[in-house]
Amino acid sequence: MTAPVPIGQAFAIFESPYNLAKLTPSWLNFKVVSKNVEMRAGAEIEYVIRWLGLPIHWKTLITSYDPPAGFVDEQAKGPYTLWRHQHLLKEINGITEISDCVTYTLPLGVLGHLAHSLMVKQQLLGIFRFRQQAVKDLLAVPGVRFDDPTVISLQT
Repeated sequence: MTAPVPIGQAFAIFESPYNLAKLTPSWLNFKVVSKNVEMRAGAEIEYVIRWLGLPIHWKTLITSYDPPAGFVDEQAKGPYTLWRHQHLLKEINGITEISDCVTYTLPLGVLGHLAHSLMVKQQLLGIFRFRQQAVKDLLAVPGVRFDDPTVISLQT
């Protein structure tokens, strides 16, 4: 998506891990349980979500941090065998392009592939579409239209 704001203003939304709850659909009951997280390379952030009613504890590590161009978080503990999420921002003439690239692998081999086909992929796309709308709401630029080509890359 592109946002008609400077890159620093857009990055500020992602810089606080406590905004993640605002960027996540309510049905996941997302909660950051870490206290006083300072975003930087090496920062660890712990969350709890509910998926299909079950609590899932998740811990990510910020493996790359390059404000305001973006950062990378990788799962240290959680439901995936691999989870790598690149948050990328790029400003051109006062317009900021915001994109997400997620590389992930589900556990359980064939069962994981089946779960991916039946629901996980569509749920992840829905979560990131929600996220795009939430970013627009947080930026709250009255009377300005956001360009909305979906720039979400899910790689399994």
